Amino acid sequence: MSGLRLLTVGGVIAYRALFNWTTPGMFVGTLLVGPLFQLLFFAYLGRQLQVADDRFYIVGNAVLAASLACVFGGTMAVGNERRYGTLGHVLLSPRSRTAIFLGRAVPYAGNGLLIAVTTLTGGALLLGLRVPPGALPGLALALAVGSLSCACFGLALGAVGLRLRDIWVVSNVSVAVLLLFTGVNVPAAALPGWMAAAGRFLPITHAAEAARVLAAGRGIGAALPAIGREVAVGAAYAVLAAALLTVFEAESRRRASLDTL
Repeated sequence: MSGLRLLTVGGVIAYRALFNWTTPGMFVGTLLVGPLFQLLFFAYLGRQLQVADDRFYIVGNAVLAASLACVFGGTMAVGNERRYGTLGHVLLSPRSRTAIFLGRAVPYAGNGLLIAVTTLTGGALLLGLRVPPGALPGLALALAVGSLSCACFGLALGAVGLRLRDIWVVSNVSVAVLLLFTGVNVPAAALPGWMAAAGRFLPITHAAEAARVLAAGRGIGAALPAIGREVAVGAAYAVLAAALLTVFEAESRRRASLDTL
């Protein structure tokens, strides 16, 4: 029970302390309005190039919309402790640092889910996409799994921040990689083979696949394999984040470099 409390309550407290989009206007403009304009851009570009239909871009960009908050949020969960000089206090805690940091992925995943749902709803209303009512629970599940997977990916990047001086460059590049490699805006069949293969090991690839299956009305049964693969990808990044945090914490203690900027 204490471990669950550490994961949930500790994660929420850290989220309140480390969240950087400090004003409602900045939150709405950066995380809600921005992804919607990106969706419209790719939808109209896709119409012009006749690459795919509106459903492809609406669903793909709704899943992608979660990546900004989740990747940067997961990175901030570790990186801002170092930036603000409080990392040493966290590492002096007798509780499991792995549990402390993994719990921080949950609020950012919730934030990503809110953004994804908002983007999907706005895109559907503006472009006239009809989603079968029966598909909504499955879509919520796919978006939630994709957001959590992406948050674990961001946490793994944040763990690297225990060694790198500027983790934000890595985060920006990673968001661009998700845009290019995951098939959210270009069908996987149209990507070079190596890019499509790499995309299968990245978060949101399989969540977008599952969400498209559900939006097409094919039912939760057809989407479960893709959702399962997304869960596996997220779990792998969670394990990687835990391992990196443990290794880099030990290395930083040895080098006395915990708060070096």
